[in-house]
Amino acid sequence: MATSTKRPDDVAYLLPLFQAVEPYRAEGHYRQLPEPAPHSSLATDDAPLKPRDGSILIRTSFTAGLSHVDALSRNVTMTGQIDPYSPWTLLRGALENFATSVWLLSGKDRSERRARALALWREDMRNRGQHEKDVQHVVTGQGKSGEQRQEEIEQLATTLGLNPLPGHKAGSIIATAAKEAGLDPVRVQASWRVASGFAHGRFWPNLRAATPRSAIPTADGYLVGMVINDDELERLAKACLTLLEHTTQRYGARATV
Repeated sequence: MATSTKRPDDVAYLLPLFQAVEPYRAEGHYRQLPEPAPHSSLATDDAPLKPRDGSILIRTSFTAGLSHVDALSRNVTMTGQIDPYSPWTLLRGALENFATSVWLLSGKDRSERRARALALWREDMRNRGQHEKDVQHVVTGQGKSGEQRQEEIEQLATTLGLNPLPGHKAGSIIATAAKEAGLDPVRVQASWRVASGFAHGRFWPNLRAATPRSAIPTADGYLVGMVINDDELERLAKACLTLLEHTTQRYGARATV
């Protein structure tokens, strides 16, 4: 099986997402969501968590989502073509990050939002601790290891009455965020699974999210040329756009009041 490219004009449905990211471009960086105003809803969420504010995770996840979309936009613009793999990989990264922002912003009450923030901080420090072990990094001076920071987070969660902290699997976060933003969570999860399949070089996504364009006889069968299934990629792009917009609207409301 071979893969083929498409021209930018063939994927014009990506333009609304690209245009939504454009205002965040700046010279050498992306414009950040603003820090929460003092006494705003988000600032109140953050108060007992410092320095592990939930708003920090929201802002960094949102920026990571922007960079993934912008990378795809620049690739399409600069090369004049779109290949069958990288769009899925980049939009998968965008979807996961925008969904994380929505997940952190939502929650039935303040305690749930704080618990979600601490759950992600704990996972962040767990990953850091594993990296430190892998490279045999020794923390010196007044610094603390990822493992020690993880313990601090657990202690803080206990002090605030937030243990056990919630799960934070990507699929669950995406489903919760999709529902919060008015999307079909099962459909969005399905798009995410396809994108993950392409990102990991799996075979099955070609059967569900690619379209045969040509077949050339070979000595042992056929070499089939595949292109992106536009319906599937458009669904993923629209989900990314909806989650991006939901984040900006919800963040804007909760960071100012």
